[in-house]
Amino acid sequence: MTRQSWRMSNVEKNMIIELTAYDFAALLNGAAPADTRLVSDSAIAPPEVLQMLARIAAEIGADFTPSAWLIVEDGEIVGLCSLIRAPENGEIHIGYGIAPSRERRGYVTRAIGELLEWARRDPRVTLVSADTGVENIASQRVLERNGFIRIGQRIDPEDGRVICWQASVD
Repeated sequence: MTRQSWRMSNVEKNMIIELTAYDFAALLNGAAPADTRLVSDSAIAPPEVLQMLARIAAEIGADFTPSAWLIVEDGEIVGLCSLIRAPENGEIHIGYGIAPSRERRGYVTRAIGELLEWARRDPRVTLVSADTGVENIASQRVLERNGFIRIGQRIDPEDGRVICWQASVD
């Protein structure tokens, strides 16, 4: 099966699709990766966020793949999810975002559920963690609906006070 035919069948079946360096390059140039299309009425992420995610994915991807995914609904890229730091002792730490015009439709909840299913099948992963802003109720609900448990709070230098979450996958 070629990469393109695998990717096309993956787009039809799955909500999350591995995001490659080529895909990041396309997104940074305002184009959609193969077999997908961009949200027409809002960006999935600002250019500086895409650049940061591409850099982090490349750094993590040198030792651990996949490290980033497109969130796709009916062929349209509605968001992104990724590892936001290198895995350690079986723990992966994720972040995610959705185009503002596609919020509150359940896409992120389904995508994170699919990401957890992938993690359960990957023997390298035993724990998935994430942080949410204390005011970001929608993101907290995404994690709760996917079985994450609040484990505490911390102060993030960029985001301020955040709630820390974990989900066991073994």
